[in-house]
Amino acid sequence: MSFAIPHFSGFSKDSFNFLRELEKNNNQKWFSKNKERYENSLVIPSKSFVTDIGQFFSHLNPAIRTEPKFNQTLMRINKDMRFVKGDPYKNYFLIHFGRFKGDSEFYVYLHKDGISYGVFLNNSSGEELFFRKNLDEYDKEIKGVFQKYNLNGKFNLYEFDREPELIASKFNAEKNFKELIDTKYILLEKELKKNEKIIYSADFLTEVIKIFSNLYPLYSFAISPNPLALIEEFEDKLGLAK
Repeated sequence: MSFAIPHFSGFSKDSFNFLRELEKNNNQKWFSKNKERYENSLVIPSKSFVTDIGQFFSHLNPAIRTEPKFNQTLMRINKDMRFVKGDPYKNYFLIHFGRFKGDSEFYVYLHKDGISYGVFLNNSSGEELFFRKNLDEYDKEIKGVFQKYNLNGKFNLYEFDREPELIASKFNAEKNFKELIDTKYILLEKELKKNEKIIYSADFLTEVIKIFSNLYPLYSFAISPNPLALIEEFEDKLGLAK
């Protein structure tokens, strides 16, 4: 019997209660007793979110993965204990949309105190990784994207290593461009505390689509050696092209 994924109607308060309690009870016995809570408060609404936002991403770029599955758009909460020691579970839940593992991607990150969402830009060298090169070649155009899509002052810039480190709050490309260049694993994100009502309604999906739409031109510099053509295609699809 197949399970029909419901439409996204928001996360629940227990999404955050579960993560808070997991942090204090990070062991297999507690998790086994609370596995149904995990499914109901995190997995099902996250799959609903991925399913409902999938059409948006497919319209923008069919290469972005949109299947509501683990190892595709959902990160498993259990750690691979072959490579790490300590607690067996992550105390957060990650929804992410990229083309492949290690790619630049859009994300929604749930933790005990709320939700962060934005774009991860892989500013390292590698095949199919273009942001490092494009930062040098298209610095004026990137600054122009921040201006045109009203990105300046709207996102915090973090360096992501094992834990996010704040580099610049309310990042402004005109003032802080060097920080962007010097950051290897870039997070540009907005944050909502768990008391924000929008988290618990379908309006959160609308909000995320709006933010991801504004970030997509910047993301184009991370996934293409010809980002201006990709941005032109994006603007044409949204009716923004001149």
